[in-house]
Amino acid sequence: MASKLLRAVILGPPGSGKGTVCQRIAQNFGLQHLSSGHFLRENIKANTGFPRTLVQAEALDRLCDLDLVITLNIPFETLKDRLSRRWIHPPSGRVYNLDFNPPHVHGMDDVTGEPLVQQEDDKPEAVAARLRQYKDVAKPVIELYKSRGVLHQFSGTETNKIWPYVYTLFSNKITPVQSKEAY
Repeated sequence: MASKLLRAVILGPPGSGKGTVCQRIAQNFGLQHLSSGHFLRENIKANTGFPRTLVQAEALDRLCDLDLVITLNIPFETLKDRLSRRWIHPPSGRVYNLDFNPPHVHGMDDVTGEPLVQQEDDKPEAVAARLRQYKDVAKPVIELYKSRGVLHQFSGTETNKIWPYVYTLFSNKITPVQSKEAY
């Protein structure tokens, strides 16, 4: 069986639903999800850094041609609410949101029963600065991909409402392994 290769990048501010969209893409299209957020956190721990900048985008261009780039445009207030209600299980990377994906037992991971934590940069006092920083850094990256003709923008307040459009876009590039309803 030949392996599928589709090079795509999902851009969006913290809390925009990139992880959820990527999980659904991987599940529905049989693709591998590589999370820059995961790589970023690992590089911060190792003090090696991982910028999400125009320089990084240009370096990626030298390595491969992207088939498509998606940017998720979510209103500031929605992002602020999502981030301040987000808790994670650090060993697994499982993410919970107290409003729409709460753990079965408050403060505890559903699988292991271990405590959940709120990342420092998800705390309300850090969120506004984090979102401003993303906007400043992302603008030239988005413009680069727009100029290359590979950028697709999706706007909304709910991942479930954006997902059908993302699914359709990917369906035009690669055959799904299961229907979009299976998420």
